[in-house]
Amino acid sequence: MIPKRIHKKLKERKENNAFRELGAASNLVDFSSNDYLGFSNSEDIFDKTHQYIINNNLKKNGATGSRLLSGNDLLYTNIENDLSTIHNSEAALIYNSGYNANIGLLASVPQRDDIILYDEHVHASIRDGISMSNAKNYKFKHNNLEDLEQKCKIKCNRDLNNSDIYIVTESVFSMDGDTPQILKILELCKVYNAHLIIDEAHALGVFKYGLLQEYNLENEVFARIITFGKAIGCHGAAVLGSKALKNYLINFSRSFIYTTALPPHTLVTIKTIYKALESTNEIKKLKENISYFKLEINRLELQNKFINSDSAIHCYIISGNEKVKSIAQKFHNKGYNVKPILSPTVPIGKERLRFCLHSYNSKKEISEVLSLLATFVTK
Repeated sequence: MIPKRIHKKLKERKENNAFRELGAASNLVDFSSNDYLGFSNSEDIFDKTHQYIINNNLKKNGATGSRLLSGNDLLYTNIENDLSTIHNSEAALIYNSGYNANIGLLASVPQRDDIILYDEHVHASIRDGISMSNAKNYKFKHNNLEDLEQKCKIKCNRDLNNSDIYIVTESVFSMDGDTPQILKILELCKVYNAHLIIDEAHALGVFKYGLLQEYNLENEVFARIITFGKAIGCHGAAVLGSKALKNYLINFSRSFIYTTALPPHTLVTIKTIYKALESTNEIKKLKENISYFKLEINRLELQNKFINSDSAIHCYIISGNEKVKSIAQKFHNKGYNVKPILSPTVPIGKERLRFCLHSYNSKKEISEVLSLLATFVTK
């Protein structure tokens, strides 16, 4: 029998219209996936990856162990060196996922009595990593520099001890699609001698090599987290930073140390996609679609409830789990896959429809999905 408290929590989630279920794959028009550039379904990338594996006698199904035991294939060294060069970083360390990278970095690097200041809208993996750390942690209001500076002034009086300060945010927020004022955060970091950590999961690929490199700020931050399961279209992640940080993570990051390494096929896929990223036209197509989507928002006078975004993620606020689920179902019935984002994933009253744009969405699809939205929300 399931424990009573577990049963109660499931019952409460159903009563709040927040119960999650695994859905089946569909042939609906895609406005929900993270495959922003269409790489996950690229036959060309698949074929080139397969051929590389054949040519280099890498026909293995698994890595056989952790990287500190038997799983550290030479591919890791080659690809980490490539990532360091491409991302203008001193070093790179590959993890099995973005979740593993965030908890591995944040649970191990900040020490007891250090201070972590994090944006209230950061991803669950960042929050989990922070909760596993021995450091003191405080959240600041979303993209609110005044609140961040106030927290720095109040919480970061380091005359009391030898603590370090870490500021943690994202370059593109997964549930909002918006971006922090990175330059101003960097100014605060200099004033308070803080270390900036930025998750670039939803910026990599959309802004080619990430928003930090787009702004030429990659050497100004302590660490960047990049993930390969979004626009890169495969799996895995990496922490970019100094050689000293890489060595530290190899020795103290538990989610790196105690997990089986990625199989060769995944590593070769990462290598193949980065090669494709050098010359792809898909980023240009995606940016054109983002611009067109925003023009259509204005044409249909929907801008008041959309969170302003220049990324591939655009969110329309519809308060209430029941209401936002109902409208998402209407999209489904019309052949469009638009996902509702429910509380408690987002705050109560801030439930939303999340539109993910792709290079392969047509202008016709974009106009139709927004016209449907205008119809659904005015009924």
